[in-house]
Amino acid sequence: MKPRVLITGAGSPAGRALAAQLRSRDIPFLGADSRELPAGACFDAVRVPSATDPEMVPVLRRLVVREGINLLIPTSSEELIHLSAARAGFGGDVRVIVADPGPVALASDRLFTAWQLRSAGVPVPRFGVPGDYPDADAAMDAMDGPLVVRPRLPRNGNPAIVIDGNDQVDWSALPDGQIVQEYIPGAEYVLMAFGTPAHNGTAPFVIVADRTATADGLAGTQEARRAVAGQGIDVGNLAMAAVRSLGLTGPVELHVRRRSDGTPVVLDVNARFGASSGAAPELLDAVLASFNLPSFNPASFRQPSRAFAHAVV
Repeated sequence: MKPRVLITGAGSPAGRALAAQLRSRDIPFLGADSRELPAGACFDAVRVPSATDPEMVPVLRRLVVREGINLLIPTSSEELIHLSAARAGFGGDVRVIVADPGPVALASDRLFTAWQLRSAGVPVPRFGVPGDYPDADAAMDAMDGPLVVRPRLPRNGNPAIVIDGNDQVDWSALPDGQIVQEYIPGAEYVLMAFGTPAHNGTAPFVIVADRTATADGLAGTQEARRAVAGQGIDVGNLAMAAVRSLGLTGPVELHVRRRSDGTPVVLDVNARFGASSGAAPELLDAVLASFNLPSFNPASFRQPSRAFAHAVV
């Protein structure tokens, strides 16, 4: 039996990337989104409530029943916490591809992510919140140079402020819920990982892709290109360490940059398929393989037995 897939957040870059992969494999899918699809989308999507609406999960559940969905793949960051917590409500015959609520909550807040990674010894940029510093100059002193201020909760089209000392910033007027991060100027990578608990005999993996750095020092919008075999092993190992320290399972997207001395640090962790997942078809392979398991939980992802060297490029 083929899976019948529901993609939530279908109009996002991540949703469209996943839809393209399913379409190329002739796997039937239905899209759902709280917004109109962008121009040029090659499929339709059912309008559903936003993640802030308590009716989102009940509406999705009714849609799953009505359309005979048996594989639900969320691609919107805002929905992950709700769908993780409500996984059991979709019934035992529906696979919901999302990690456990605790890890998802950690990965859904950039401040919580940074705290957890730092405590586990995984390198991250220097960070804080605006209230930790009296003004932008003090924050720059603490970060030892330029910095980036952006929302703690990832959203599509994340607004961000880059402060390099040349512009006046009203520090007291910054909106609530921001994180302050050290500006990392070096090479940028996007990594697509498939995480599983280390103790259960499964084989996690990570795909390394590189991307040209943007002028603003944030996660770039350029197309990610899969790294040449043998390159970026240190970056892949760092990404897998981050996935394990957060306890994430299933598909994960990470952004990593190198400091000027070449040391890689983790900028972002998204507990879902990302916009660059087309460069790592192994992620969808792993999800589709899980569909055929007799029972599902986030620890039941399986990969064929093979030698594993953390980073697959």
